Amino acid sequence: MKIKKVVLAYSGGLDTSVILKWLQETYGCEVVAFTADIGQGGELEPARAKAKKLGVRQIFVDDLREEFARDFVFPMFRANAIYEGEYLLGTSIARPLIAKRQIEIANKVGADAVAHGATGKGNDQVRFELGYYALKPDVKVIAPWREWDLTSREKLLKYAEQHHIPVEMKRGKKSPYSMDANLLHISYEGGVLEDPWAEPEEDMWRLTVAPERAPNKPTYIELTYRKGDITAIAGKAMSPARVLETLNRLGGENGVGRTDIVENRYVGMKSRGCYETPGGTIMLKAHRAIESLTLDREVAHLKDDLMPRYAALIYNGYWWSPERRLLQQAIDASQAAVNGVVRLKLYKGNVAVAGRKSESDSLFDRSIATFEEDAGAYSQKDAEGFIRLNALRMRIAARKRK
Repeated sequence: MKIKKVVLAYSGGLDTSVILKWLQETYGCEVVAFTADIGQGGELEPARAKAKKLGVRQIFVDDLREEFARDFVFPMFRANAIYEGEYLLGTSIARPLIAKRQIEIANKVGADAVAHGATGKGNDQVRFELGYYALKPDVKVIAPWREWDLTSREKLLKYAEQHHIPVEMKRGKKSPYSMDANLLHISYEGGVLEDPWAEPEEDMWRLTVAPERAPNKPTYIELTYRKGDITAIAGKAMSPARVLETLNRLGGENGVGRTDIVENRYVGMKSRGCYETPGGTIMLKAHRAIESLTLDREVAHLKDDLMPRYAALIYNGYWWSPERRLLQQAIDASQAAVNGVVRLKLYKGNVAVAGRKSESDSLFDRSIATFEEDAGAYSQKDAEGFIRLNALRMRIAARKRK
């Protein structure tokens, strides 16, 4: 495969630094480095400096935090998406944005190929590449982990030494985990976590305090919703990224958002991972609370029926597929009346709904729901015929059995 120019999703770490040099050597092509700031924390300029040392002339370090929150995380939470009952899709939802920007850069610089550092065992290779092909059907894709023989950290380090690739060796205890961080979460895999019976070490967690060490006094927060999205916290208007940052901080301080999961990867294997998603955990609880007040019963139930399919599409990498887009249109249409305020209580790892209100769109009618005198708003006698009609098929079947 003849390649002239390739855009590499580049983090500046060991793997992608080796990949950068390997692409130059193996394909004899120009490499364009692209680093996405999606809220992973840390200083990104060292990645730019390292790429420059490796002879890269075109380097993109793009701040995508607002786009990530606004166009990917928030639409996903309108669906209450959660994979296999526990995973809030923090890594999954970041990949389509990175793929999108990578293709945009490829078009801008006239590249004929894109490359990523995902391994041949994981989901990310699928997510990246489905995005590439959906957005640029004829693009050439290079996945070094499926081509080279650098199959261990030792081999990568040896290659780096041989080719004078700068590698930052951290002082002190090395993290035994493979980690992925962004504005929505941090994931942890590998090391002791490869034994599903082993409890995660406390010093692994980065975003949250242990629930038992969280404050003894609960924290109350109020979230304002407009069309299914949080627009303000405690009455203060905030951008989507700022909302996530604030909820991460508040949730983290109260030990909210830790999960330990064995999940089914799209490529066929089971994988054990731990996740910290404090802001997302709060968002899911609050969104369901405001929907409980403002959504029609059958619309809410239909959304719940569709949600596992929608979540699986994101997990498996089909964000750019026609079926995900179709589902998104239906989900977004359902959110027109999802307006109001939710009050939550955060306490020692728990998120509890303390109140919800919607001045203009609430479907809760106290005069009908009350256990007190309802002034004729609801005739209880009507329930008899309703029950008998709904029991008719069961009554017929019971007679047949006799």
